[in-house]
Amino acid sequence: MAVEIVYRSSRDPEQLFMDKAEADRHDKMLELAETLSVVLQAGVPDLSERHAEEVSIYMARHRDIFAKAFKSTPEALQALTEPATE
Repeated sequence: MAVEIVYRSSRDPEQLFMDKAEADRHDKMLELAETLSVVLQAGVPDLSERHAEEVSIYMARHRDIFAKAFKSTPEALQALTEPATE
């Protein structure tokens, strides 16, 4: 009988990870998304909670690209519209 160690995300308990660092990254991404959602809803009052959540998770998953774009390289956002290559 083999023993496996798995890590559970504290913000998403159904999500399991084989690596603690990966679970921590996921939790931090969800924490950022939660904060973004609050800010988006405050800034755009007509934005539904569901849409704010979807947009904030998308932005949090691609935070490095958005950070580049916000710093002074808006072209970085093109990476998000290009089809994925395998």
